Amino acid sequence: MVLNRQYIEMFFNYYNPLVERMEEEIQTLRQVLLTKEKSAADIRRQLGMGPLSSIKENLSKGWQEVQTSSPYLTASAVLDDINNSNVCVRTKEGLAHASHVTSSALTNVGVVITRRLAELRYTPMDLFTMVGNSRCQEMSGHSSTFRSFEEMVGSVKVSGLRAVM
Repeated sequence: MVLNRQYIEMFFNYYNPLVERMEEEIQTLRQVLLTKEKSAADIRRQLGMGPLSSIKENLSKGWQEVQTSSPYLTASAVLDDINNSNVCVRTKEGLAHASHVTSSALTNVGVVITRRLAELRYTPMDLFTMVGNSRCQEMSGHSSTFRSFEEMVGSVKVSGLRAVM
């Protein structure tokens, strides 16, 4: 037991100063590194290179590395093959046709709504004067409510064209 204790004390006495010296060196190196980082940041600032420019440069370099990597090139080739396949081309054509048909249908709906609103606006006044009802007169197209509704609907965009009344 005494031998173990002596061995532990000798071991501790030998390595403890080494550890303390290494910790002092590490602290000194940290201070030197901090000073050099500050100097480099000052020089970059004087050259007009901010932290964002270095990030941008690193991202650009990283993206170039990704684009030249084997997995990216393989995936890109597979996606190009899929994109140029008959099924994909037919699907694109079908969707383009459906888009055109839908656009035409919506344009026609817009035209019909515009015509119906125009008919409401220009309803003959004879009917309303005979009835004499103020509610009917409001619907004649001369009320502020109808005008604001007409302005909202009149400026609705339908398939890239502006429906104007």
